[in-house]
Amino acid sequence: MHIDTRCCIVGGGPAGMMLGLLLARAGVDVVVLEKHADFLRDFRGDTVHPSTLEVMRELGVLDAFLQRPHQEVRELRGRIGASKVTMANFAHVPTHCKFIALMPQWDFLDFIAGCAHRFPGFHLLMQAEGRELIRSGERVVGVRGQTPGGPIDVQASLVIAADGRHSVMRAAAQFPVETFGAPMDVLWLRISRHADDPDDAFGQIDAGRMLVMLNRGDYWQCAVVIPKGGYDEIRAAGIEALRTRIRETSTWLGDRVEEIRTWDDVSLLTVTVDRLQRWYCAGLLCIGDAAHAMSPIGGVGINLAIQDAVAAANILAPDLVRGAPSLGSLARVEARRMWPTRATQWMQLLIQQRVIAPTLAAKTQPRAPFAVRMLQHFKWLQRVPAYLIGVGVQAEHVRSPIGASSPGVEAR
Repeated sequence: MHIDTRCCIVGGGPAGMMLGLLLARAGVDVVVLEKHADFLRDFRGDTVHPSTLEVMRELGVLDAFLQRPHQEVRELRGRIGASKVTMANFAHVPTHCKFIALMPQWDFLDFIAGCAHRFPGFHLLMQAEGRELIRSGERVVGVRGQTPGGPIDVQASLVIAADGRHSVMRAAAQFPVETFGAPMDVLWLRISRHADDPDDAFGQIDAGRMLVMLNRGDYWQCAVVIPKGGYDEIRAAGIEALRTRIRETSTWLGDRVEEIRTWDDVSLLTVTVDRLQRWYCAGLLCIGDAAHAMSPIGGVGINLAIQDAVAAANILAPDLVRGAPSLGSLARVEARRMWPTRATQWMQLLIQQRVIAPTLAAKTQPRAPFAVRMLQHFKWLQRVPAYLIGVGVQAEHVRSPIGASSPGVEAR
């Protein structure tokens, strides 16, 4: 099958779906290729930050979005050794919603798809995997992919690589990648939640152990932080050793750790922090994790990806309505989003080096760092991490137009 369109987006994650919605809203004909049959994948990033909720508000869909089941996190609390701490309070972030919404990513993506389908120029192809770039000389002019019905070629004025940290498109483009490393990986799992459990996100740090627990209503979404590359050793020790590790960190969980029955109940996230040195070439632009893989610290990866999509739509939509964007326009997207990416990764790397690595190596009970103690003494300082997590270094606002509907895709 052959399809002609104005913009082909590879990857139906947060960045790809949001950009598809914004471009279709502006009157651009857009095809999104998503390799899976649905959005139902567990332990994906489920945090919807205040800045993303602000984008929803600017699109006029916030009230409908918040009707979907979600939990609201208004403070980030935890325990370091024997000390209870509050790390961030979102009450003063300069957005309409002063909380992080926890919502399964499949619900988020399904909602965005529903909004996008209202525009005739939006076309989402499921079980369509982008595998190769189509080139004409030095320019990318489309994507060659595979569907259950056979091969597919999508010719496009612009290809957007939004296919995640293991991006096939960026590898095909041979863009150079800077990799910064991480001292940890993460084990994701679920444990049931009782009515008298803590309300908000809850992090616990003890000697050599870190556990983050996100309130998902009737269960806790738990992140067990382990040393980088330590999964095989932990697995070899057996599932009971993992249960004991969690029980000793959060004694109040008691027998609930028995709900972790086998390793099938545990999902490994291999943490990577990297970014492209260059995000674009003629006819191709990378955004989201395809351009910059973030640490899970702060859960800001989705926020950065959506901000990329908003900035790309603001800059590129006028060009795409008329034809193909210039190299200069693609460079403007990279220039606008590179510095918040660099700044956010710098802060994540600092926390990895100064807090996480020493904690995982510690043999004695930790004490709250000086900066954290200051947050408890001067509570107004909690606004700073709340802003950096909830809004980010550079917030983007929807400025792409609402355009006339573009012609439908031509399939043959």
